[in-house]
This record gives sequence, C-alpha cells and structure tokens, in this order.
Amino acid sequence: MARILVIDDEESILRTFDIFLSEEGHEVLTASGYDEALAHLSGVEVDIVFSDILLEGWTGIDILREVKAQGLACVVIMLTAYPDVRTASEAVRLGAFDYVAKPVVQETLLHLTRVALQHKVALDERERYRSHLEAIFNSVGDAIVTVDKDLVVLELNGAAKALCGLGQEALGRRLADMELPCKDGIVGVLGETLDGLQPVRARRFEDRREGRPSLVLSVSASPLMDRKGRFLGAVLIVRDETRLAGLEHNLEERRQLHHIVGKSVAIRNVYSLIESLTDVVTTVLITGESGTGKELVAEALHFLGARGSGPLVKVNCSALPENLLESELFGHVKGAFTGAATDRVGRFHRADGGTILLDEIGDISNRVQSSLLRVLQEKEFERVGDSRSTRVDVRVIASTNRNLTERVKRGEFREDLYYRLKVLEIEMPPLRNRREDIPLLIEHLVGKLNTKLGREIGGVSSGVEDLFMEYAWPGNVRELEHALEHAFIVCRQDTICVEHLPPHIVGSLRPESGAPSRKGGVDATAIRLALSKTDWNKAKAARLLRVDRKTLYRKMSDFGIIEENPE
Repeated sequence: MARILVIDDEESILRTFDIFLSEEGHEVLTASGYDEALAHLSGVEVDIVFSDILLEGWTGIDILREVKAQGLACVVIMLTAYPDVRTASEAVRLGAFDYVAKPVVQETLLHLTRVALQHKVALDERERYRSHLEAIFNSVGDAIVTVDKDLVVLELNGAAKALCGLGQEALGRRLADMELPCKDGIVGVLGETLDGLQPVRARRFEDRREGRPSLVLSVSASPLMDRKGRFLGAVLIVRDETRLAGLEHNLEERRQLHHIVGKSVAIRNVYSLIESLTDVVTTVLITGESGTGKELVAEALHFLGARGSGPLVKVNCSALPENLLESELFGHVKGAFTGAATDRVGRFHRADGGTILLDEIGDISNRVQSSLLRVLQEKEFERVGDSRSTRVDVRVIASTNRNLTERVKRGEFREDLYYRLKVLEIEMPPLRNRREDIPLLIEHLVGKLNTKLGREIGGVSSGVEDLFMEYAWPGNVRELEHALEHAFIVCRQDTICVEHLPPHIVGSLRPESGAPSRKGGVDATAIRLALSKTDWNKAKAARLLRVDRKTLYRKMSDFGIIEENPE
C-alpha cells in the first residue's frame, strides 16, 4: 500500500482518483491548491504525487520544484488537459517521473501507479545504499577520492577537505585544473594507475602549507572497476602519516624508509644519508651492484623532500644509442635528423621543478657526457637541432653499477663530470653483506606479491628461510623478489616450501653443510631434498644429512614423510 497525494483544482478529478486508488488499497490525500499540497507534503511522507499542471496562481512545476528543494523521496507525475511538448520537457528535466494527459482512464491510472511504485522502491533502495556508503565514506579518517579516466572528481569524503583541500565544489572538476597541496604528486600517482591499470603503492609527500605545521601524507591509488570488470577510473587514498613518520624517525632500529626495507647497520647508514639529502639540491651518485635497490634510493630522495610534489623522471641511459639518448634527454626540433617529424620535449624539460634519475650513467658516450656536464654547470641546454637555450630547475640523481673511478682512469668517463655527479655518493650494499635484512625483505615481498598476484600466501617455510640465509644472491634483492614470485606461481598452498623455489637456488643447498635445524638437527625440507637427490636411498640420504639411518627413519616418521612410489 502507498500514500498518494492528488493535487487538482477540479473536485471531480480528486473524487475519481480517490475512488480508483482507494479500491487498490492505497491511502489517498487530496489538495485543491498549492498551499494545501505543501501542508500535506510537510506533514507526512508521500510516495507518489499526481499534480495538475495548472493550479490557481501556481503550477505543477512549482510543486515539482518544491519537492526537489526539500529533498523529498516521492515520485511526481504531471496531469494536464492540454498537452504541451515544451511544458512536458521542462517537467521531465526537473525530475518528473511521467506526464499524462487528462482524462485519465482507470486502467491507465492503475498501471502508471504500479510502475511509479516500482520506480519508488528502486529509488529508496538506491538512497539506502547511497546513505550507507556515505556513512562509511565519511567515517574513514583517510581522504578517499574517486576520479574518472580524465581525472574528473566523481566522489569524495569529508577527510578530503582537510588532507587534500578538496571540498564539494571539486565534484565534476578535473584535479589537474585545481590548485592543491601536493598536486603534482597526487596527479602523478593517479596518472600511473590510469595508465597502467595497476595499483600504486603508498608514496609519501610532505604537505607544506603556510600557517600550519607540515604534514607527511601517504598517497595510494587503485583502478576503479564496475561489477562487470569495466575500467571506470581510479580511487585515491590519502593518509596522514605525520605521527608515524615521526615515530619512525625516532626509532633506534628502523625497519623501512619509503620503500627501502632493512634494519642492518649498512642499510641504516643509507637511511641517514637519504634524510640528510632530501631537501638539498646537490647532485647525488648512487652506486651498487645490479638489483640492490638504487632506484628505490632515488625515489626516496625525491618523494621525501621538498621536490616530492614535482615530477620524478627516470632515464635508462644504457637502453638507447647515442643519438636517441641525446634527443631523449634534451629533446629535438622538427627536422633535426632523419625521422624527426615533429618537435619533441626532452626528459630534462619534463623534470623541471622536480628530479631526473639518470640510471646506468656509466654507459653514456663522450658527446652526451659533454652535454650533460653543461646542464649540471649552467642549468641550461639546447634541444638537438636548436640554437636556443632552455633553462631548467632540475635535481640530478645518477646511478650506476659500474666502477666509474676505473672508467675515468681508462679515459672512458670524463673526470670533471664524475666529480660533478659525485658531490655525494650513496653506496647500496649487496644483499650478501646485509643478510640480517633477509627475513624483513621476505615479509615485505610476500605482502607485495600477495597484492600483485591476488594470493594469500602466509609466508615461507623454515627451510626456505634457512636456504635464503645461506644463498649468495648474486642478483641481490631483485633476484630475491624474482625467486619469491616464481614460488608464488608454483605454490598451491599457503606456505612456500623449498620445492617451490627456482631450481638454481634449490641446487645451491648442500645438505652435508648442515642447514640450521628446526626440529632436533634437520627439518622436513632438508630430509625431502636429501631423499630426492639420492632417489630415496635412505642410507645415502642419511650420510648426506650426517645422521644415522635410525635417526632418519624416526625423523621421517615424525614429519610424516612417506615414499609415494616405493618399490
């Protein structure tokens, strides 16, 4: 049963509607004018309103506007004896559900009422869902902002005002067109998510606004999909981590800085250097073997400093030949060389106001070295084929796994450029020299891979951790991550075991060397590996494990190890 208000200045119409609708079990209210109608609407909740277009001194459009102004959740249907296309269009534009010409026959009226009530149920359900979602949205202390593919703001919660400077006036506007604290950082994170359709992990920026203490904000983004998996835009999460950052800073044994993980003395020295250099414009040279995390150091230097809201542009100098690298770095003008069909903006120009990372700097040619030296000295450059100079405000960070000192001695690298780059050097230690960080790295990478691959792996077995602590890791942290990703793909349980690891790592385990035990000398993983290597010859396996045969049998029984295909 529904409560229905009928508004018309003809008594016969009111009586007819009352009879037809009451017979269907609906409660009917009638009003012959605007004021009487408003009294009903203010006094009780109404499901459907039938209103004549022409009322004495007023119109049905006025009723419709009042319903919308008060935010009433009722369905409005217009009635008129003189249909007019312009009036109908205006009514529908303002939110009328339908428009019906008089006289209305009983069958038409009842059918329209049923359809309108179905629409009302759908509206009420949507409103309940919206209110529930809004309550959740606004109860969260983090700023939540959803945008479409063009960075137009779709929804935001109350915390977005305090943390991002985004209020209700931002709805329907492009983020890139607004003045916001940490704008470049926020737009950059969202841009990465929209371009790659992948989540971007939390990045920290410092929000420095006049008249209030600085805040440390953590910014993350994820793709926004509908129920059918269609890409709609992105969700931005901004969290105030000022207190957490302060606690981290004061912890004697820190476990992580930005995305660098570890607590060893060697890695804490790196943390200290990064913090000393975040707000210094000086050039930094990051050295270390491949896979040690040099790019993470560059990201930390950029995002934790005053330039964190500006662009971070990365260039792999070893990936391009000399002529293309020069164009990539400095840009070119149309016709500068064969194939230069249009003007091109270089990486240095794009990094203006931010940071440029020159990865594998040791591989650049002498000509590019000369051009790069000028940028470092004079903060200006010419595009390829152009005689005009362009000035930029860019912090330069370089990284290499080569020994630049030896290359300078051999005349392969300019000495003046080397010292320009090496104003201060941060050397990333190899993983074999910071083995105490391996358990922390395992924990961090398992969480990262669970997110990336949609898994719920709880961790690694004791045998895996023992093996990882013994392995030489020539590929450093990158190899560790790749080994775990391999295991994630192979593993069909919630714990990664030795048999899930890449063969070259498993093959490095020497049972005779005595892997640390978790249960009286040897663990289940070591036993299985020894049995596998000896084709389940118990005597040989016992010798490999340096235990007697009785101990091996007892351990196999303890661990429930049974030969699958005994002869």
